[in-house]
Amino acid sequence: MNKLTSIGSFTLLCISSLTIMVGTLLAPGLVSISNGLGILEHSVFLITLPSLGAVVFAPLAGKLIDKYGAYKLLIIGLFLYGLFGASLYFLNGAAPVFINRFLLGGITAIVMASSTVLISMWYHGEARLNMIAKQGMAVELGGVIFLFLGGLLASLFWGLPLTLYLIAWFFLAMLLLFVPAKHPVDINANADEITGSHSNGSTKMSLKSVYLVSTLAMTIFFISTVSLPITMSAQQFNEAEIGRLLAFISLVAVATAAFMPKVTKLLTEQKTLALAFIAYGASYLCFLQASTAFLVFGAVLIGIGFGFTIPLLNHMTVELSEVKVRGRNLSYFTMAVFSGQFFTSFIEYIPGGFTHVFMGCIVSCVLIAITLLVTSGKRTLNSMAIS
Repeated sequence: MNKLTSIGSFTLLCISSLTIMVGTLLAPGLVSISNGLGILEHSVFLITLPSLGAVVFAPLAGKLIDKYGAYKLLIIGLFLYGLFGASLYFLNGAAPVFINRFLLGGITAIVMASSTVLISMWYHGEARLNMIAKQGMAVELGGVIFLFLGGLLASLFWGLPLTLYLIAWFFLAMLLLFVPAKHPVDINANADEITGSHSNGSTKMSLKSVYLVSTLAMTIFFISTVSLPITMSAQQFNEAEIGRLLAFISLVAVATAAFMPKVTKLLTEQKTLALAFIAYGASYLCFLQASTAFLVFGAVLIGIGFGFTIPLLNHMTVELSEVKVRGRNLSYFTMAVFSGQFFTSFIEYIPGGFTHVFMGCIVSCVLIAITLLVTSGKRTLNSMAIS
């Protein structure tokens, strides 16, 4: 078999949805879940600690993937994901609960990197970009679905949302049934990718630049996830309205990721990233206004920003990586993304409150967009001079 079946592709997309679920699943019922687990202080770490675990264990995950293969590691990762996620119900007190969440983050790094490596093995060129765009859509759509189910189950009993982690075992069964253990080896395709990623170096960003932009993009995006519930609550919005807005952001991101390949083909990668940061900055300008219309418009803009950044940066990491180190490089990408999430844990310590945080995001986005546009122009000139 030289082509992955539709249900095989669907399986990999389902697995990808687990990455955003790891922390956000507990968000709707955070108060009742933290009480049930005996967490009296720092309950926010139930959401953010998996991000730290992913950052710490990502390099090890990458080495294991390159050594033993993405398929084997994904099997192990999915089994442990369900086990560690659901077993949280039987723990009580800060130490065992926080250790569990930290280790679950490390397992998530294995799942995220392994699934992307498998996608890179089964798809090449434009087909790969389209598949990774769908992967970004799956991640955000998973956020919508699991946030809704988590809130619904938490309203019935605090421990019920934890059972959703067991869906990883269902996805594991799908992996074994519908995704072959051996992928097609396309020597010519691999050679073309490796040659393209290095001979065209003057027109492409470096991997370090991709990791840096990934961290910045996720930090700026996730600040909205952390801050909007607080700022909207202060504006007299209730929990249901806040939840709908956050879900709307994810839906916009899903739709935008679908168009990302076409936009990238039209504008080039760096200009698409610059456009995304302009959208990010404009969204925080909207969030500074105490108006429902501006909130909705800001939600559209920040959803566009996500759809044009994380899926594209994921694809760029694959394209810039030789096959033998692809697992390691994708684990570093995972590390960059989850670092951005974890950094948002500290925004409450910034003087001036969320007004200063939002203004800082606006200024940062403008500077990043300008830098991307300037460096893109320089690389284009260098490429023309060499040719």
